Amino acid sequence: MNKIKVLGLGAGDLNQLPFGIYKELQKTDNLYLRTKDHPVISELETEGLTFQSFDEIYEKHDRFEEVYQEIVQLLVKASEEGSITYAVPGHPLVAEKTVQLLIALADKGNIQLDIKGGQSFLDAMFTSLKIDPIEGFQFVDATDLEAESITFRQHLIICQVYDQMTASHAKLKLMEQLPDDYEVVIVTAAGSSNEQIRRVPLFELDRDTSINNLTSVYVPPVKNEEDLYHQFETLRSVIATLRGPNGCPWDQKQTHESLKKYLLEEAYELLEAIDEEDDDHIIEELGDVLLQVMLHAQIGEDEGYFSIQDVIQGLVSKLIYRHPHVFSTVHVNDEEDVLKNWQALKQAEKGHVVESVLSGIPKDLSGILKAEKLQSKAAKVGFDWKELPPVVDKVNEELTEVLDAIKLNDQTKVEAELGDLLFSIVNLARFIDVNPEEAILKTNMKFTKRFQYIESRLREINKTFSDVSLEEMDEIWNEAKKYE
Repeated sequence: MNKIKVLGLGAGDLNQLPFGIYKELQKTDNLYLRTKDHPVISELETEGLTFQSFDEIYEKHDRFEEVYQEIVQLLVKASEEGSITYAVPGHPLVAEKTVQLLIALADKGNIQLDIKGGQSFLDAMFTSLKIDPIEGFQFVDATDLEAESITFRQHLIICQVYDQMTASHAKLKLMEQLPDDYEVVIVTAAGSSNEQIRRVPLFELDRDTSINNLTSVYVPPVKNEEDLYHQFETLRSVIATLRGPNGCPWDQKQTHESLKKYLLEEAYELLEAIDEEDDDHIIEELGDVLLQVMLHAQIGEDEGYFSIQDVIQGLVSKLIYRHPHVFSTVHVNDEEDVLKNWQALKQAEKGHVVESVLSGIPKDLSGILKAEKLQSKAAKVGFDWKELPPVVDKVNEELTEVLDAIKLNDQTKVEAELGDLLFSIVNLARFIDVNPEEAILKTNMKFTKRFQYIESRLREINKTFSDVSLEEMDEIWNEAKKYE
């Protein structure tokens, strides 16, 4: 089996090239280059270096993955005829996808690989920027940049910023997490005689016309904590501080039980914000709900039972398990199939324990929500009307029974019959695809606005409720309806 020898051309010019690598390049007869666009190659060409480059392959494909795959295929094919040398910019094991693909083939025994190394541009970057990596740094590829996974409290070096398009991609990703005017550093040909270092605000990153294949971007660690207020780890740290020894007395004394009422209140306030279609209010109320989740998780961590990671891990595992049509090979046709699969998987999680069809409904739900849940669960096993008319008939029947109980002046019976009437109204709402809890919340909101309109109008005419009749209030009520 013939050998593929891999050499690194370093990050700068010929003066930075290790002497051993220089000798290897001089003596090889079958030299292949991922790209000839490198200062070392330009200088060695004047010394008579001969080679074959793969630059033209970049023009054939839209995706880099396809470029790298073809380069590797051509290298393997060339090695079948004799041992070859393959040279790449920088160090072969630093941000070099083609070498990683070759290593995978070598691990399977398909090729024989010999990596000789070279100088990484990271050494020159650290020197040029005067930073110490022991402080913590991240090294990412601009073509595969996901800002959510970056720790902005560390030094960040983004490589493969080879043109304005990739610079624009990196800029947009970074601007999702950092202020638009955050200062970043554009470094080209680090450590060489052609080195260029330019400090620019983030929004100008892709406006630099001198960006080329030797360009990287350095993002200094964030020092201003407010710039990281949006990150999850900042939230977790704040909650831990509030519950910590020098934290807030109120937060410190909270328990799972004491927080129950607040979680319910915040959930209802979120529903109200959604009904108002007020995005700013929704953001605020979602934050309040998240606060409750984080407090419960912190209490669990303080007591040594669980942490927020356990909560997230459980949720992610459940979502992936119950969505095999997304994360596996199960096929579904519509939403109904999804719900059937969900219930089957949910039951499988519980094993062979025999449970009531009505099990699993939280006992602390409001009466209306609990009624809707009970009816929905019963409907899944066929205990439900097939058409709307008998549902309406049942509402009328229960209303008649309430009125009859009122005539009998039997308060216990009135309460029982009124409960039946409410239950049948919830069933009607469910049957016509209306959430009864949301419907009553919207009506409460509507009532509040109309009543407050009456209060406002009475103040305008210097009157109180005792000064006007019900008929007059009703007129103002109807006036309020016109403004909705």
